[in-house]
Amino acid sequence: MNIPDGLLCAKTHEFVIDYGDYAVVGLTDILLQKLGDIIFVEFPDTNSVYAKKEVFATVEADGAATELYMPVAGKIIEINPLLNDSLDALNNEPLSDGWLVKIEPLDFQADIYDLSDYNDYVQENNQ
Repeated sequence: MNIPDGLLCAKTHEFVIDYGDYAVVGLTDILLQKLGDIIFVEFPDTNSVYAKKEVFATVEADGAATELYMPVAGKIIEINPLLNDSLDALNNEPLSDGWLVKIEPLDFQADIYDLSDYNDYVQENNQ
């Protein structure tokens, strides 16, 4: 699996990658392994603003719905267009092509205090 540079993960299994002017947010492969294939995503509205740890989306897999929490505060600027017609990218490449939303972070550096580097996150969740 391709792990993007700078991938930071929340204890609630969402990730964020900072690209400077924007960041992408998605769900981790570990959450996907626990849930199974995602069959439905309730996306947030573009231009809506979310606080850190606020519910921004819901995913459904095998009849179980799971809320996703914003890992850093930000404004939704784009929903992943690859997920419009199919959730294959989310189910197969959640850390790269399967990102959920692109955000304009409000204060990225201030919000990453409790996020883990991907390798640390994997170790914490495989104990």
